[in-house]
Amino acid sequence: MSAPDRLPVLRTLGELAELMARGPHLYVRWSRGPEADRELSESRDGLTGIRMSGLSANPLAVEPWWQGRPVELWVARRLYDYSHLPRERGEGVRPWVLHGREEGRGPDNEPLVQDVEPIGWIDEKVIEEAETAVIDQEGPWGPMRRPGHHGR
Repeated sequence: MSAPDRLPVLRTLGELAELMARGPHLYVRWSRGPEADRELSESRDGLTGIRMSGLSANPLAVEPWWQGRPVELWVARRLYDYSHLPRERGEGVRPWVLHGREEGRGPDNEPLVQDVEPIGWIDEKVIEEAETAVIDQEGPWGPMRRPGHHGR
């Protein structure tokens, strides 16, 4: 994996959408970064501690049911849904984009990715832009960890 200071920083939802147009198999990982994850090479199930077959990540690929809606809004939704992770996992956790090969699925049905190639950091301003894009939508959208959610 590349050194984190050499990774480009994606600064807008538009830049991230353009990146997605260049090819498949892109994911977002919320962690302390590629260097910290290099030693891991796999994630652990938070409940049981069992090692899983790759790094836990969220796919960026647009699903067919999105039917031509703006890619920027798709990306905003993908980021917004997991924007709680830095607060839960602590200091230094931030999103970054990677290219990889899906090896399996984790307990939350998230892809487990191997052969990871870091692509770039996602700037905090992109998360803010994603939050604004989601808030501007009609309907009750919210992050995956909604207030009052108890895992039921």
